This record gives sequence, C-alpha cells and structure tokens, in this order.
Amino acid sequence: MANQNPIRVYLVDDHEVVRRGVASLLATDDTIEVVGESGSAVDALREILDLRPDVVVLDNHLPDGSGIDVCREMRAVDPSIKGLILTSYDDAEAISAAILAGASGYVLKRIEGNSLVSGVHLIAGGHSLIDPLVASRVVEQMEMQKKSLDVICDLTPQQRKIFLLIAQGMTNRQIAESLYLAEKTVKNHVTGLLARLGLQHRTQAALLAVRLKGAEVASTRSAPRAATRLPAAASPAAGYQSARRPAV
Repeated sequence: MANQNPIRVYLVDDHEVVRRGVASLLATDDTIEVVGESGSAVDALREILDLRPDVVVLDNHLPDGSGIDVCREMRAVDPSIKGLILTSYDDAEAISAAILAGASGYVLKRIEGNSLVSGVHLIAGGHSLIDPLVASRVVEQMEMQKKSLDVICDLTPQQRKIFLLIAQGMTNRQIAESLYLAEKTVKNHVTGLLARLGLQHRTQAALLAVRLKGAEVASTRSAPRAATRLPAAASPAAGYQSARRPAV
C-alpha cells in the first residue's frame, strides 16, 4: 500500500553522475521524491537541516568530510531523519562508525537498483539495512577482537601492564624503567605477548589496544539502543536486514 505522502530523499555524493543515476532510479517509484542533492558535506548538512527529508543517502567519502559525520550531525539535530550510507568501501570499521553515528543502513554501490529502492522504503519505515558482505566483515572483525580480548584477560597483571605501556608507544627500555624490571625481562615479555596475540610487531599491539578500547566504548554507547532493537542473543549484524531482501 502506497504512503499517503511521498518519501522525501536527499542525495549526498561528490560524483554528479552517481547522484543523477540514483535520482533517476528513485524517480521510477512514484512514492519517492528526491528533494535535493549535494557533493559537499558542509552544503549537504545545511540543506538537510533546512529541508528535513525522510531519508538521506550518503556516500561516505566526500571532499570536505564524510557521510558518516554528516549523518551523526544531522541526527543530533533531528533524529527523525534516517541515514543510508551508499559507498564503494566494505570497511568493517566504517560500518561500525556508521552504526554509532545513527545510520539506519550501509550498502555498497554494487547493490541492484530495485534493492536500493526497496531499501529506501525499509529505512523510511523504521527498519535497518546492511549489505551482507559488509555484515560478514563486521562479524569477523568482532570475533577477532573477542579472541584477542580473551587472550588479554588471561594475561598476568604484569603482562597486562606491559601490554598497556606498549599501546602508549613506550620502548622496552622505557617500560623497564617504569616497572623497575630488567630490559631483557621486558623484551622476553613483549616477545611472548606478540606471539600469544598472533602479532608480528609492537605497532600491531598498539593498534589492537586502540581497537579494543574503541570496541569497548562502542558497546557502552550503543547498549541502550541495542536493547530496544536487537534480540539479546543476536549477532551484531542480526538487527539489520539483507540488502537483497525486498521491502514488505
């Protein structure tokens, strides 16, 4: 059953050809109306807050910002505006950031035209949409983080201290001085830590610590929303519908 009022959509992409293509595609559905478009993050945010569309389709990579930032800022002002990230990048970290920014969907530009139209309907109706390939990447990343976190939880208090100091960029000598240990002892600890975590060098350990911290913050921030949207035993992507599923 068609909506009494059309779904008002705003397009954000720095490629004019892409904007025209998406606009033409959405125009084939007489229940959807494209009310504006922009290739700039700054201009888009200003116009979105002026027009207040129902759904904003955003490319993530823009010359003066990102679609995820635009999504976060527009929803901070008006949470009723739904965001759909339409991008070429199947980046697990980007999808996590998009979810935290309040995006209702994240799909790749390889999506079929009728699926994109259906996706706009889904999102306008309060549902979520995620590309299956991106969903699998997110699950893989979170599983890897969980395995690493399990290993870290099994470390001795001394080993955990060393891991955190590595994450701060300290050298073996600095760690040794900080913990009053012999530098050779610290070196042995670092070698053992890297081996247990499946890492090859300390820079990876530092990056892992940052990611685990980010995952912890993300879980804390998203917990209230997750409680209302996802089943308790669901996987992180379970609350999102497949990009290939038709609207109902």
